[in-house]
Amino acid sequence: MSRSAVVVFNLGGPDNPDAIKPFLFNLFNDPAIIGLPGLLRKPLAKFIAHHRAPIARKIFAHLGDQSPLLEETEAQASALAREIAREMSREDESRVFIAMRYWHPFIETAVERVQAFDPDKIVLLPLYPQYSTTTTACPVSSKIRE
Repeated sequence: MSRSAVVVFNLGGPDNPDAIKPFLFNLFNDPAIIGLPGLLRKPLAKFIAHHRAPIARKIFAHLGDQSPLLEETEAQASALAREIAREMSREDESRVFIAMRYWHPFIETAVERVQAFDPDKIVLLPLYPQYSTTTTACPVSSKIRE
């Protein structure tokens, strides 16, 4: 019997209006987004988040006050899990985990869940629609091995 984990990861998005500012801070505090040293990047991220949050709130109001990204990612993960189960032998087990870069469920949560599952094989599947160092340089694989 083999156990496989597939980790699908994406940007994430605020799940309520109060999450918009911290989500923006997480986004702009990422060195893959703003390559300044942390001493400069953190205050800049706070500044950008503070000034962009009111604009983003208006945009998210049109989306029901939350990002649809988690719900869409969950639907994709469920469809993938069903397809994998259909293709696997009965004695093998596979699970699909979701990890978001800038909002819940965070990468660290997914890492803990994957470690608890204790798979023999891990497949990382970024759902970003383009090349992005936020996925290719993502620390998921190194954290899973720890």
